[in-house]
Amino acid sequence: GVQFRSLSLPEYRDGRVHGYQFEIDPSDRAWTGGIYDEARRGWIYPLNYNPEGQQAFKNEEWNSARIEAIGNSIRTWVNGVQCTELLDDATPSGFIALQVHSIGREELAGKTVSWRNIRILTEDLDNYRTPENPDVKQLNAIANTISEREAAEGWKLLWDGKTTEGWRGARLDGFPEKGWSINEGILKVHKSDGGESTNGGDIVTTRPYKNFMLKVDFRITEGANSGIKYFVDTDLNKDGQGSAIGCEFQILDDRRHPDAKMGRDGNRTLGSLYDLIPAPEDKPFRNGFFNTAMVVVQGNHVEHWLNGVKIVEYERNTDEWNEIVQESKYKDWPNFGNAEEGLILLQDHGDEVWFQNIKIKELPN
Repeated sequence: GVQFRSLSLPEYRDGRVHGYQFEIDPSDRAWTGGIYDEARRGWIYPLNYNPEGQQAFKNEEWNSARIEAIGNSIRTWVNGVQCTELLDDATPSGFIALQVHSIGREELAGKTVSWRNIRILTEDLDNYRTPENPDVKQLNAIANTISEREAAEGWKLLWDGKTTEGWRGARLDGFPEKGWSINEGILKVHKSDGGESTNGGDIVTTRPYKNFMLKVDFRITEGANSGIKYFVDTDLNKDGQGSAIGCEFQILDDRRHPDAKMGRDGNRTLGSLYDLIPAPEDKPFRNGFFNTAMVVVQGNHVEHWLNGVKIVEYERNTDEWNEIVQESKYKDWPNFGNAEEGLILLQDHGDEVWFQNIKIKELPN
């Protein structure tokens, strides 16, 4: 790959190079031109977002790569085809480098990559900036902001990054007075005893949602457990113990929390539809950094995404769905998961978890 806006600092992993990378990927995955955050967050713009961009690279031929990094806007091209459209503020400046990568497999020994015609422009950039292509999906990784393009597409902040407006306790009329805090754009659930909703308790939106795309950035501490729930009805289990009832995008430290080995076939691991449908083991988790969860609901069709990769997909209100529910801990809740609409919930499971960049786009019926 080609590193740009990269750093090598003694205090960070003994000087390991880290920062943005223009990926060169001749494999069948075809993610050349995607943006990878080397030695930090991993993939921040994988090319499954842009099928046209995946076709631009020509293996064993000379290819033209273009990177425009202007302010918080980062865009890439391969052979004149735009591949990415990213807004990110992690590293405003740094060096450029041509990467030497380990081969990983013996059959790749002897493979080479060559570069030529390496040029840079640093002045009068607005006059040379490529016009925006509305067909290329924009990803906004700047916390608690909505870009002009996102706003035009219908995205709204579900949490403003500063106050508790739009949220309340699942068993309260207002926001919990303990167990949660807001500081420097981060909504944090505090560590307590590791129990379900035993400290500040879960928090929910003040209005229900029906068809939507929901994005939540989350960061877990070691051994933590939490979740993002949807189709929540706080009248269910109102007087009981534990969390409010709803479908759950599981948030979990799979390596250190015992719940990862419970349930069936890994259906309590990170990203799974909790206790119902497992996420794959090779999901793209960023340890020690914020991860982006996305839940897409269109009628009975539901998807879970993690860092740009779809990891769970299912249909509600079907015989197959009802059979899965009957094999889960939700079997005693009538019509579980089949409601037309419900609240969105962030779970207090007694472990410290951070949330930010919570946004939603309501979809037509």
